[in-house]
Amino acid sequence: MGWRETVRKAEELVEKVMKGNDASHDAAHVWRVRDLALSLASEEGLSSNPHSLHIVELAALLHDIGDYKYARNPSEERIVENFLEEEGIDEEKKTKILGIIKGMGFKDELAGHANGEMSPEFGVVQDADRLDAIGAIGIARCFTFGGSRNRVLHDPKILPRSDLSKEQYMKKDDQTTINHFPEKLLKLKDMMKTKAGRSRAERRHKFMEEFLKEFYEEWEGKA
Repeated sequence: MGWRETVRKAEELVEKVMKGNDASHDAAHVWRVRDLALSLASEEGLSSNPHSLHIVELAALLHDIGDYKYARNPSEERIVENFLEEEGIDEEKKTKILGIIKGMGFKDELAGHANGEMSPEFGVVQDADRLDAIGAIGIARCFTFGGSRNRVLHDPKILPRSDLSKEQYMKKDDQTTINHFPEKLLKLKDMMKTKAGRSRAERRHKFMEEFLKEFYEEWEGKA
């Protein structure tokens, strides 16, 4: 079976499994992350290695299947593993892809469980996912997700949580959408793993800072 056929099947799986998600974590998010990851891989000099690009593309495509925020049953965590086995992906590639997916989450890095090997493939996929969480797209996704969970936009009485643990981060009670910026999104620029990712994150981070400045001024009636 050809590589492009495997990619096509992965795309079909993404559309099927993520169909019910809100627009902050839908198939369009996955396509953006895949494109960003391949672009970063090119900038990081991985283009000459098809083996690396295969790992990057499949990990990017499959990274949000079984996301704890949307998982409807525990067996969804097995979907990616089953897919890779059915597609005959060799053991080394499969292990790398699963390792990237398992270790790339913000909550896992909070807990000190980030991917241990820090491979170039891991760096570009994680950076691509984090780039899509910041900047103009990141702002749109943040408010889309907050709206889907009926969160208030902002409450000055509810302060952002500092020194978050993994458990605190996953527990979203009484949180406002705007607090997600200081609690996570503004931290991502300095958590990028690749030079290419850091370079792109600068502009997106600056855009978020400008947005927040305007948001708070409008909230307080100063603008």
